[in-house]
Amino acid sequence: MDRAVKKAVYDPDLHLEAYRFEGVVQPFPSHFHDYYVIGLVERGERNMICWGKEYLIGAGDILVFHPGDSHSCVQSGGETMDYRGMNLSKPVMAELAGEITGREGPPLFGAAVIRDEEVRCCFRSLHGQVMAGETGFCKEENLILLLSLLMERWGQAGGETVPDWEEKIRSACRFMEDHCGERIRLDEICRHAGLSKSTLLRAFTRAKGVTPYCYLENIRVEAARKLLEQGAAPAEAALSAGFSDQSHFTNYFSRFIGLSPGAYRDIFWKRGENSHGSEK
Repeated sequence: MDRAVKKAVYDPDLHLEAYRFEGVVQPFPSHFHDYYVIGLVERGERNMICWGKEYLIGAGDILVFHPGDSHSCVQSGGETMDYRGMNLSKPVMAELAGEITGREGPPLFGAAVIRDEEVRCCFRSLHGQVMAGETGFCKEENLILLLSLLMERWGQAGGETVPDWEEKIRSACRFMEDHCGERIRLDEICRHAGLSKSTLLRAFTRAKGVTPYCYLENIRVEAARKLLEQGAAPAEAALSAGFSDQSHFTNYFSRFIGLSPGAYRDIFWKRGENSHGSEK
């Protein structure tokens, strides 16, 4: 039975989410996020797959996922996992990267798993400050230092050449993003993309690392996450995001995010209560 202790906070100064999971045995199926994830494994081992490449991750490993990076992991061995993580949106990351490098656009990193003692120490320091709710510009300094180290040592100048069929996959993605709150059939996606079902499934999975259905569920989870951040009730968020029922939504959300919808909403609900309380 998973008896993990999970804590998450939002930092309004840095515009990022930080969280700490301790005692985790829960497997995470193949999924992705629409934001950057920087994480640190403190204890335990996991078998992880990112874009088809297998890793054995353990204590001290830094994980870096771009928006859209498909990844999954399961426990390896008997020791549970302790994990620290931070989420940064694409606009926030792009702005910070511009300040650091002088180049426009979000950064690319050359590795999903990084072993770097200086990066590790900097991450721990920043994460501890955010989780403790510290104020002052020391946090911002540590964030800039962390990203500077990552970009200097692990950054890439640009991406790979886009295959000819990539535009059709982008069209399929846009269709699902635009209609995620509705009931969508596979043949509708195929018709919009101009591909047969078999071709779409093969090409899409190769391009995105997940099937079209998994991609759609990820989109719905992300849509629900944003509604929860705004104070929506879990049932309302599930319905608006296109989930067929509450249990289906709770299952997907918990598997992909690591927290129940209610627990995730409480992060931002409590932040609002604290903000109102400080004005009295």
